[in-house]
Amino acid sequence: MSKTEPPVIAIARTADADPALPLPEYASSGAAGADLRADLAGGSVDLAPGARALIPTGLTLAIPAGWEVQVRPRSGLALKHGVTVLNSPGTIDSDYRGPLGVILINLGEAPFRIAHGERIAQMIVAAAPQARLRLVDTLDQTARGTGGFGSTGTG
Repeated sequence: MSKTEPPVIAIARTADADPALPLPEYASSGAAGADLRADLAGGSVDLAPGARALIPTGLTLAIPAGWEVQVRPRSGLALKHGVTVLNSPGTIDSDYRGPLGVILINLGEAPFRIAHGERIAQMIVAAAPQARLRLVDTLDQTARGTGGFGSTGTG
């Protein structure tokens, strides 16, 4: 089975970025996501239970047409602290060139401190072709039909 050649994602630092922070990197040879770090000018952000904040990464991306970057939670932050990415998965479009920020929310019961340089999310590179959208009078029929949430059973 052949794999599609992965795209090259160009990464630049924002003017106020900490140049000492590592660029996104894959933590293991089988990792699907590259870790993103908080760039907080050497400080930190305290996230109260129920609070959300846009956390800067100090990065901008150039993503080739036909691809996207998805921003997803880190499982360890979610399990241990209840901290997750609010709009998960967040999508970064191929024509966006602004700063990359991560919207984090604390769903846990205790305040959580986000430290400068901490791994806060992961980015996944995915194909994102644009479909041709066409209005029709009727749709083809399927066995499932209009069955919605839970219609395929439980368990």
